[in-house]
Amino acid sequence: MSRSRKDVNACDDGNARGGTCSKEVCSESSDYLNHDIAQLTKLRSGPHELLSRGVQGRRRLPVSTLKMLVGREGNYSGRGRFSSADGCHVLSRYLPVNGPWWVDRMESRAYVSQFSADGSLFVAGFQTSHIRIYNVDRAWKVQKDILAKSLRWTITDTTLSPDQRFLVYASLSPVVHIVNVGSASTESVANITEIHDGLDFITEDDDDNEDEVGIFSVKFSTDGRELVAASNNNSIYVYDLETKRPSLRIPAHKSDVNTVCFADETGHLIFSGSDDRLCKVWDRRCFVTKGKAAGVLMGHLEGITFIDSHVDGRYFISNGKDQTTKLWDIRKMSSNAKYTPRLRDPSWDYRWMDYPNHARTLKHPRDQSLATYKGHSVLRTLIRCYFSPAYR
Repeated sequence: MSRSRKDVNACDDGNARGGTCSKEVCSESSDYLNHDIAQLTKLRSGPHELLSRGVQGRRRLPVSTLKMLVGREGNYSGRGRFSSADGCHVLSRYLPVNGPWWVDRMESRAYVSQFSADGSLFVAGFQTSHIRIYNVDRAWKVQKDILAKSLRWTITDTTLSPDQRFLVYASLSPVVHIVNVGSASTESVANITEIHDGLDFITEDDDDNEDEVGIFSVKFSTDGRELVAASNNNSIYVYDLETKRPSLRIPAHKSDVNTVCFADETGHLIFSGSDDRLCKVWDRRCFVTKGKAAGVLMGHLEGITFIDSHVDGRYFISNGKDQTTKLWDIRKMSSNAKYTPRLRDPSWDYRWMDYPNHARTLKHPRDQSLATYKGHSVLRTLIRCYFSPAYR
């Protein structure tokens, strides 16, 4: 008798032969139906038998993804690729299977959201000046309800300090604000119930009108002493929280800098991404003498919306308006970038138009990324991407 058959026949032997159970009504016909459904599910979501034997050893369920990859590379199934069932089996081990479920509802659109580094907190920023911090471990209870100040259009980004005591929020303004989220009070109304100190990123080198500078992205350093920010004036800023003044401005790209972050714990390396379609690596130790990026990475066909570091100084992921997420290794970077012409309709705008179907199959002729992930949409706003806290 097969294992799946044993699992379905939950009745004891004496009653099973009669087609009924002592504790629940269970006819033979329904038992066979359950068995058929179980078998169909197994066939459509289980790995190919030959792929599961890719590596010597006792077969176990679920089959190791490594075994399946070895089997595919050795063409054990004769297909030379995964079947839809094989793919389903692999994805079921890595994709969430529960939810989604409703947590909260506000009166305006949620523009930004992120988990804390340890996954215990979740921060959501809304267009009507609201930021809420949810305690994941306490059934998503609101731990801090923040009403922001001096917003221009929306909250563009938020970042939690490494010790989770402070939160910084940005808007389309050169001034970001810092809030003590470790205080006892649940409600934090800017400069009424709590002080939201303003941190001005404008430097003496800025030629732009202060009113025209906006911050798209802001991130804490791993030691909590500095902030790095990306702006719409093509620049990157570093802010020293001890001296309460900006310490560095880098004219970084040829278009809006949408995203920026520190690469590792040292704070020497910075990753940035822009609407000029380039990811750049900046080394602060040699920037003063050289005045240019340590390296450039090409691969996206559209502007880059977000970057998240693996915090090891080597790997990061980026999300792009070309509807792809890419994994990068900075050891593959170039010293400079060659111009890549746009391969789709120049009138396309991600804020209100769907991505052209023909453009989804286009590839960058000098793609330096390690892997490309597709299937999601990067539309309407600067969609984020993150490494899972468990795999940093």
